[in-house]
Amino acid sequence: MANPQTQPPHVVIVGGGIAGLAAAHRLQELSREREIPLRFTVLEASGRVGGTLGTEQRDGFLLELGPDSFISEKPWALALCRRIGLEPELIGTRDEHRATFVVHNGKLELLPEGFMLLAPTKFGPLLRSRLFSWSGKLRMALDLVLPRGPQQDDESLGSFVRRRFGHEVLERVAQPLIGGIYTADPDSLSLAATMPRFLQMEREHRSVIAAMWKAARHRPQEAKSASGARWSLFVTLRNGMQTLVDTLTARLSLGQIRQHCAVSHIERADDGQWRVTCLDGSTLAADGVILATPTFQTAPLLRRLDPQLAAHLDTIQYSSAATVNLAFRRDQIPHPLNGFGFVVPDIEHRKIIACSFSSVKYAGRAPEGYALVRAFVGGSLQAELFNLDDAEMEQAVRQELATFLGIQAAPLFTHIARYPRSMPQYRVGHLRLVETMEKQVARFPGLALAGNAYRGVGIADCVRGGEAAAELVLTQVVAL
Repeated sequence: MANPQTQPPHVVIVGGGIAGLAAAHRLQELSREREIPLRFTVLEASGRVGGTLGTEQRDGFLLELGPDSFISEKPWALALCRRIGLEPELIGTRDEHRATFVVHNGKLELLPEGFMLLAPTKFGPLLRSRLFSWSGKLRMALDLVLPRGPQQDDESLGSFVRRRFGHEVLERVAQPLIGGIYTADPDSLSLAATMPRFLQMEREHRSVIAAMWKAARHRPQEAKSASGARWSLFVTLRNGMQTLVDTLTARLSLGQIRQHCAVSHIERADDGQWRVTCLDGSTLAADGVILATPTFQTAPLLRRLDPQLAAHLDTIQYSSAATVNLAFRRDQIPHPLNGFGFVVPDIEHRKIIACSFSSVKYAGRAPEGYALVRAFVGGSLQAELFNLDDAEMEQAVRQELATFLGIQAAPLFTHIARYPRSMPQYRVGHLRLVETMEKQVARFPGLALAGNAYRGVGIADCVRGGEAAAELVLTQVVAL
């Protein structure tokens, strides 16, 4: 290991996405808090950092090319924004348009008020809804009397929803809402890894609907007693998510970021020192290494070190998706845009998986008198649509917008952003796989994994994973 009397410990972070940047920033915070000299290097294979986070401004429109927000219920991204001075820039969704549409029989139907991903919390709106048949509504209500399911470590999201609420809820709501978040097939998606709170509700309360009613009764009291700013479920930055990337990058004074620097492999010497070799032939000596790359990139780096760990990493599959931003004059859109957007069940056999009304959902996304919408294409259930060329993809999206929003006019402009193999598929048994890999990594002090492939795909999850990796590696480096 490095001699502290000659030079500070050096940590190499491979991958400059949000997890890698969060890890670098946390290392810097810990270095100052604990008065531990430290330096780090972030290696990014591409020509920009931030991963899927990216914002562009064009003709007064603000375009989010990747994730447009993070979840406030998970505290890690919100806490990071506060620590780096971005809290004044945070904005929530517009409450007056808090509604979601679901495509049903080729038309947009409102998701019933109080419907929380899998189940209803209000029966009045559900009974009035045209989204479900009467038999489907009755089947949903059976959750109130059904027994608990069999004790098991994990099951698919599809299996859970079918046995608690019936196939209509799965096909018409759960699949497009939750499966859409993970761009995954709900029949292979791990319930324990993606929606553990619903599994916990069943185990503790038997009825998921009853558990949600109970939680809703306590929520107003919790809101009154909570201190500090109250945020909507989804939170973003006034000038886009790129602000988070730029602010983090600007604050990394204890290290450097090297772009266009892909890594070929890493090795560990008998004395615990790490050697990171780049494709350009350069090498870096390190006391600790954080791999914040997709598993299909991480596995080759570790194959020499631990073939079994690399093999486990290789089993995690990924789906691809594209975002299509389209700008219009407001008078070109007949639909009132009285919601945040709509989702499209796979059973509808359409060419998009969802559409967000970006300029309605958040302020400052379009000039006065204009509108910005964003469609999503691809995912594991429509993988072939991701491979359309730009002209074909734009045409497919415009056809769907004509059907659902009545838009016949050509957009003022269109921007397509593609993210190949960007979304890890949390298949049944995912958490067991992650636990196995964590035990394997623990055999190599000074090594840690981070990113969206392990314990959460959202921005908040990636921040938590990056910061946890930084704390683990620094603790081990100092101990050694």
